[in-house]
Amino acid sequence: MQPIVMDPGSTGLEQHPALVLTRRRSRKRFPEGCVTLVDTEADAIAGAQPDRDLYAALVYGPSPSSEGLRLYYLVRWL
Repeated sequence: MQPIVMDPGSTGLEQHPALVLTRRRSRKRFPEGCVTLVDTEADAIAGAQPDRDLYAALVYGPSPSSEGLRLYYLVRWL
């Protein structure tokens, strides 16, 4: 997968700390329903529950997909 191209002039796409619900941490993009945005990276780390497949991450988005979904792209796991 190609690296994420971040547009510094974008007004709608931003990096966000988040909690991501996923069974496979090898994925690089996630539908909006699997992502819960939080205020800080510390909040994301505190809310993570790996035993329930809920992980702290820094994500970029939301971006519309060709399937009509809004996606967040993984920047890095926290």
